[in-house]
Amino acid sequence: MPKTNPNPNSEDRAIDLTLRPEHWDDYVGQEKIKNSLKVILAAAKKRKEASDHLLFSGPAGLGKTTLAYLVARELGGLIKTTSGPALEKSGDLAAVLTNLTPGEVLFIDEAHRINPMIEEVLYPAMEARKLHLVVGKGPSARTLSLDLPPFTLIAATTRENLLSQPLRSRFGATLRLNFYDADDITKIIRRSAKILNVEVSSDAIGLLSSASRGTPRIANRLLRRARDFAEVHGQGVIDEAAVRSTLEMLEVDEAGLEPQDRKLLLTIIEKFNGGPVGINTLAAALSEDRGAIEDIYEPYLMMLGFLQRSPSGRIALPAAYRHLKIKGKDELL
Repeated sequence: MPKTNPNPNSEDRAIDLTLRPEHWDDYVGQEKIKNSLKVILAAAKKRKEASDHLLFSGPAGLGKTTLAYLVARELGGLIKTTSGPALEKSGDLAAVLTNLTPGEVLFIDEAHRINPMIEEVLYPAMEARKLHLVVGKGPSARTLSLDLPPFTLIAATTRENLLSQPLRSRFGATLRLNFYDADDITKIIRRSAKILNVEVSSDAIGLLSSASRGTPRIANRLLRRARDFAEVHGQGVIDEAAVRSTLEMLEVDEAGLEPQDRKLLLTIIEKFNGGPVGINTLAAALSEDRGAIEDIYEPYLMMLGFLQRSPSGRIALPAAYRHLKIKGKDELL
């Protein structure tokens, strides 16, 4: 009997690692952030000190983790990774901190989900490289203070507004990643196609780029799925027809909108007359988590000019009506 893969996504994750840039020159886009990091890191190396702690924020898939690995590589290559949800108890963080080596980078993904009690342990570690532990309970409890080696904390978050002000203020630099423009996404697709050893036509690259939501992770995912389609239904070459068929299969339109994006816009237009509609009401109407709407769907729709946030709620803009081929309010009067 053939063996089955217990983790069907493991191959995709392995490919993601293969496509991840390992040098600054391979990292396309985010030029201002790269330049800022190079100055910060060069200064730290010149002083022979650990770099300031860094906070990367922005929508998922823009390269925050990749930047963390590039920073670690620049500082010596040592990095430990964890995430906010994985740090359930103070002891979890203490175990990570006490195992750091001098100059190592500690990368915490989803930092906005760190437990507030754990943040209290993190503050002295970031400021004074001290770890304060409470031993025992009740009147006999006492506090132990341990010295930590020089280290750099890099935190990544998709929701910077959910980070507490005391935690935010302890980072030496906050760097916000933005969606990539079409030229940068095109360069990323060409680079990934070369690594994957797959031929892609110029028209196909243009279509993939426009459907990638300005996000490298999505661009690479669409490229892999187009490669699958071309291998099964074509001659292995990704042409425009293969990309169009792939997008149709995935229910992604040429602007990169997925079914839930279109459903969100249609709900605002059809159920709430185009808005404004409050986020909680919209979440209830969509049976969707408010955080998912704010983190996943809204940033891209706002970048396209399809959606507007206002004090009174969300509003569908004329561009959304045109994209969905729906008559706007003014045309219906």
